[in-house]
Formats: sequence, C-alpha cells, structure tokens
Amino acid sequence: MLDKTNYFNIEEIEDTLIKKTLEEVYDALEEKGYKPVNQIVGYLISGDPGYISSHNDARGKISKYDRSKILTAILKGYLK
Repeated sequence: MLDKTNYFNIEEIEDTLIKKTLEEVYDALEEKGYKPVNQIVGYLISGDPGYISSHNDARGKISKYDRSKILTAILKGYLK
C-alpha cells in the first residue's frame, strides 16, 4: 500500500522535455554540418521553421513547443 502522495511539477517535466528536444535538434543539425546554435537562435527569433533541418525529425520535434516556452526553459536553465 502507498503511504505517501507523489507530487509532480508539470513545469519541471516540460522543461526537461524541452531540454531533451533541444539536445536532439542540436545533434541533428550538427550531423548535417550546420552551426546548431545559430540555426536554433534564428528559429527562435523569426519563427521560421526553415532554420531547422528535417533530418531526424528535428523540425517536427522543435515545432511541438511554443517558442516562448522554449525560451523560458533556456533562461531558467541558464540562471540556475
């Protein structure tokens, strides 16, 4: 029988998923010979998915998240 209640922080879970996605996108862009940081920043600033290669479904993965949520997760991680 369970004695304790488990609490989950949805924001932390989402931030973790975004971090994992950014790592996968970074790796896919690097594999294709792009400068991943420049490509991701271009996407975040412009919203143009053309900055992200479709290699390994990188474009599909990053498009699942609102750009403001991605920026929020990046800033939280940087400031920790």
